Amino acid sequence: MTSPGAWVEAMREALALAQDPEAPYGENPRVGCVIVGPDGVVGRGFHRGAGTPHAEVVALQQAGRQARGATAVVTLEPCRHTGRTGPCTEALASAGVARVVVGQPDPTPDAGGGAAVLRGMGVEVVEGVLADEAERVNVEWTFAVTHGRPFVTWKAAVSLDGRVAGADGGPTPITGDAARSEVHRLRARVGAIVVGTGTVLADDPSLTVRLPGHRVVAPPVRVVMGSRAIPATSRVLDSSAPTMVTGDRRPAEVLTALADRGVRHVLLEGGPTLARSFLDDHLVDSVDWFVAPLVLGDGPVALPAVSPGGAGPVGVDVSEVTIVGEDVRVVGRVRYEEN
Repeated sequence: MTSPGAWVEAMREALALAQDPEAPYGENPRVGCVIVGPDGVVGRGFHRGAGTPHAEVVALQQAGRQARGATAVVTLEPCRHTGRTGPCTEALASAGVARVVVGQPDPTPDAGGGAAVLRGMGVEVVEGVLADEAERVNVEWTFAVTHGRPFVTWKAAVSLDGRVAGADGGPTPITGDAARSEVHRLRARVGAIVVGTGTVLADDPSLTVRLPGHRVVAPPVRVVMGSRAIPATSRVLDSSAPTMVTGDRRPAEVLTALADRGVRHVLLEGGPTLARSFLDDHLVDSVDWFVAPLVLGDGPVALPAVSPGGAGPVGVDVSEVTIVGEDVRVVGRVRYEEN
């Protein structure tokens, strides 16, 4: 397998494996691997989460002796360290793989550098094949391991006049069923869902992933921030998912605590006050907003006025605008302007 075109095709298959429904979002990246011999693919694998064999090891086990002299095509640079499992560099070299084709370099200081290790073992390494596509598979994970905190997505459902609830501030149906299903799919991709005590007291949400036919591999941690007490009967305290109740109102401290738990991606679902605190600290990285075709005329808006010293204008580099049922979805990366 010496043709660059063949490497690209094999990498596309590895990328599809990395995004298999059984490949969870979580502490570890999503990775796919394909082992290609003279007559075609002899092994395939993807990572099923922390503590399980890495994609390369799964593919090597399937390939067996046919791995000797073959090419391993992997979406993320093979790790060189021993964690819950052994180094993939050693597994590949020991299996006699002749060449390793890599998509994204590993940005972590302890595991990265596997390409150099493999070359030192006499294995040919080709890097950067479909690198952009490979990086898109693990955008939030890559951000988290390079910034030392989880990637934060602010999700909101608003009316055309920018309100998140009716005049009484209580639970207000805003978006339709299709949008609500998309929110549950979004929840299934994150490691934690963050709200404030005000949201719990007003809405009593369960903050769980509820998708018919979808098996939740690892339910996101439900995080409640704020100093007010919440009732012991609150649905967020039930046994359907882990919950962290913290009196800490400082976003950076809460994100640090979540990073220590292995959380890489946070979904911010709290109300306007909590959203303002994250924005003021420049700790919102992307938005995922659903805009409903109705005008409420009164009630709380999605974001309070800027507080003294708070974040100035915030730009959004929009990557997606779609119609979801009767609502409009807007997705984009946040860009902080200079005050």
